[in-house]
Amino acid sequence: MFDLVVRDATVVDGTGRPPMTTDVAVSGDRIAKIGKVRDASRRTIDAQGLVVCPGFIDLHTHYDAQLLWDSTASPSVLHGVTTVLGGNCGFSIAPLAPGDAGYIQRMMAVVEGIPLGALEGSGEWNWTSFTEYLARIDQGLAVNAGFLVGHSAIRRAVMGDDATRRASSPEQLATMVALVEASLSGGALGLSSSLGEGHTDGEGRPVPSRSAAFEEFVALAGALRRHPGTTLEFIPTVGPIPDDRMQLMADMSLAADRPLNWNLLGSLASEEIYEQQLRASDVAARQGGHVVALTLPDMMRMRASHLLPSLPGWGDVIGLDEAGRRAAVLDPEVRTRLRSAAEKAAQRSMGVLGDFALMEVGDPGSKWQGRSLGEIAGMRGTDVVDVLIDVVLVEAATLLLVLPSLTPSLGRSDDGWRARVAVWKDPRVMLGGSDAGAHLDLMCHANYPTVVLGEVVRDRGLLSLEEAIEMMTDRPARHYGLRHRGRLAEGWFADLVVFDPDRVASQATEVLHDLPGGGERLSAASRGINHVFVGGREVVSEGAVSAERPGRVLRSGRDTDTVTLAEVRQSRPHR
Repeated sequence: MFDLVVRDATVVDGTGRPPMTTDVAVSGDRIAKIGKVRDASRRTIDAQGLVVCPGFIDLHTHYDAQLLWDSTASPSVLHGVTTVLGGNCGFSIAPLAPGDAGYIQRMMAVVEGIPLGALEGSGEWNWTSFTEYLARIDQGLAVNAGFLVGHSAIRRAVMGDDATRRASSPEQLATMVALVEASLSGGALGLSSSLGEGHTDGEGRPVPSRSAAFEEFVALAGALRRHPGTTLEFIPTVGPIPDDRMQLMADMSLAADRPLNWNLLGSLASEEIYEQQLRASDVAARQGGHVVALTLPDMMRMRASHLLPSLPGWGDVIGLDEAGRRAAVLDPEVRTRLRSAAEKAAQRSMGVLGDFALMEVGDPGSKWQGRSLGEIAGMRGTDVVDVLIDVVLVEAATLLLVLPSLTPSLGRSDDGWRARVAVWKDPRVMLGGSDAGAHLDLMCHANYPTVVLGEVVRDRGLLSLEEAIEMMTDRPARHYGLRHRGRLAEGWFADLVVFDPDRVASQATEVLHDLPGGGERLSAASRGINHVFVGGREVVSEGAVSAERPGRVLRSGRDTDTVTLAEVRQSRPHR
């Protein structure tokens, strides 16, 4: 007898093969059969008209700290994500030298936008090794979770305050290599690092990895070669990638004999920049390495919390109650002052950053929710600044800054979406970059699977269902070597999503106050996600998280296979 049968579903197995209508049977935590099932089962789901596919794999998250207080990895699980990978950008929260918890917490608060109060209220940070951290997390999760070890954490543990000030000595570098190896032996899935110029620690100094010589990056990457099931992640810069950093990524890949993924493809300034960035893959490929770019599969939406109060003359009006605001904007003198400040701000800003028309109202309770200010202006027969004053200011609406990554000049147009999807299909690119668990009060991109399935597949027809699902399941799973995950196949883990292709979508971004200490974050629920199973147990039913906690912490070598450069070249030839 099977434990579960999903009957008469449209099965999309994650490999890119066309869908087929059949049954999926589960025994224990594994898929037992794909095909017509006549045997009895303890539970049967009538999935006629529904799709069943592998659980989505989000390979760029920062759930390292959130899982200390939230075993569900919310809201990712609501959107069908069954595996999350953290420790990215060089920012893991293990290993920890004694007394360093405060430093790491302050750094995470600054670089990843996680409220310090939440970090400090998440319980005692009493681990030192990566092994101990994973044991702390592995207390019953709704999803599977794996973590890279971060360069900045390694450097701080070895060098202390000097980690942000100078290059390492040969002795310190040897100690760092040994600490990376200990972390990998303890279950870390690989190494992450960053040269991102905007990354500073809690004291305003460059994060530790930014003080490392290139030779240090290569030496630490070389440690992976001796540990099975490991990989590399990196931030080379923001904007055009200098030639020496392209070569650095190639050198790291070759030293490790592993693929390297970097974050994040695109720019807010010009399309030429992402085309230049993709040359990094070509540089590595010519030398036998493998470098792939992550790209955000959606518009970047950030809450413009401080934008309007920063405009001259706006703060005084914003501070009034609603009646006071309504009265103030009817005063011709006040209105002229507000308009002048907004127009000057738009003129001073660059590209989409100053285009108020692209911004959206984010409040679920507003009749304007999800609409851009340009759309609202068209509906009201006014201009965008009037909408900014009469709707956003008066109604105290949450304003979301919409940044069309990759194709800023094409914005949210059909041409813009077509151009972005064309980039996703480039073999040098992989979907990801959600940053779920980070920048909690500014943005929420954990919802990208339902955005892709609803906006890109159904509404715009720019990807087939099987293409989109492969991009979000099998492709990241094979890149990381996740064992028996990312596909629907007999004997593989029963990480499943059952969804309605006619309804699937992300709901609006909303503000929640559920962090330790009452801190706020942005979140988004899903629509049309009927069931999510992790290891054969239901963790989401009709948009609500269940009490089941079947997820496991993924450890390198045990839960991952080694992906060498030779295997990458054989399975996915460079274009």
